[in-house]
Amino acid sequence: MRQDAHVYTADAVWRGMPGSTIVDGAVVVSEGEIAWVGAAVDLPAEYTATPARHFPGATILPGLIESHAHLSYDGRDGTKARSFARSAPNLVAVMIASARELLSVGVTTARDLGARDNLSIEVRDAVEEGLVRGPRILVAGAQLTTTGGHTWQNHARADSPDELRKLVRSHHKDGVDLIKVNATGGFMTAKSAPWFAQFSVEEISAIVEEAHRLGKKVAAHAHGVEGIQRAVAAGVDTIEHCTFIADGAVVAPDLAVIDEIVARGIFVCATTTWNLPAMMRHNPDFRPPVKLMYERGVKLIAGNDSGIDGVPHGNFAGGLETSVLLGIPEEQVLVGATSRAAAALGLEGVAGELAAGASADLIAVSGDPLTDISALRDLRFVMARGSAFIPDPVDVAAPDRAYTELMLSKLEGTMP
Repeated sequence: MRQDAHVYTADAVWRGMPGSTIVDGAVVVSEGEIAWVGAAVDLPAEYTATPARHFPGATILPGLIESHAHLSYDGRDGTKARSFARSAPNLVAVMIASARELLSVGVTTARDLGARDNLSIEVRDAVEEGLVRGPRILVAGAQLTTTGGHTWQNHARADSPDELRKLVRSHHKDGVDLIKVNATGGFMTAKSAPWFAQFSVEEISAIVEEAHRLGKKVAAHAHGVEGIQRAVAAGVDTIEHCTFIADGAVVAPDLAVIDEIVARGIFVCATTTWNLPAMMRHNPDFRPPVKLMYERGVKLIAGNDSGIDGVPHGNFAGGLETSVLLGIPEEQVLVGATSRAAAALGLEGVAGELAAGASADLIAVSGDPLTDISALRDLRFVMARGSAFIPDPVDVAAPDRAYTELMLSKLEGTMP
């Protein structure tokens, strides 16, 4: 018997990769890592007398990965203005609360893609030190933008390749994990149009070259076609949103650009928020080309832009439901929220899969999320880096009736 180990069993264990379900599976956790995964009947003899916990009628799967979070935003209307007006200590408190909220819905890894003055570094370090509970956090610090550009209030503005190189070096000195550049304008900044490019290829290339030299990935916020093209040409690692939006909030996908994204192996985080179906009903022209990108081979990862207006951190599962409604198979959505996201974030072998040697990040949910993604809402257990966590009660807005009907029609096979 191993004194330092614990066995978790369930009707099914899904390891995080396509076709990786184990019926009547077991996961062994020891010293903060996954020690063994397989069918319960094959449990090695050394673990047969180990303390065990069974989850009947449930599925055990890797902890979820939120690839596009904004911990400094609280998810309520007007959050951006409040964020910019807060004192630094108050903003750190908001980010700690946001991190705990994500962990409370089964997110054990989060990539924070923009916070004022690099304060997210403090939150990441507090979680790592064990001062507060939250997911593993990768931080980009303040987004690199132009003078007057999208999120200029976060204080990382530059207008030339040399200035941008200096900003990357400064972020590196401060301790960020990656760099984020706003390649286009955004919806949440006055006088900033999301369909306009903000940087030239030369400028984004300077960011990418310097970041890669320092061993850091680059995420590019990009809505409009021109900004997406420039980010792709510059060699960014992930594209955020990738909506192909044109003037008037009309979506106009460019197949050649999509195919170039595939050819270069760039990951796309389409930020399919839980309330997107309602937005599409209000404006039928605003339908992000998520299914089109999937069908052409784009490597999609899960991210909900959590924290922005109307998108509380706790509604992560709702964003995954939206991806299903847009036509992505349930298992592919889950891969994008686990192992594929880990690959995009540089965490292969650490997060996003249940495999020997990986961090013990796992959740248990009632039912089978591979056939009904909404099962993720019924969370029964959370473990982050080998430490069990009792989720806080999270006030998650219920989907509206039309949204629910869409989900039901999808489950019943009647959705057009």
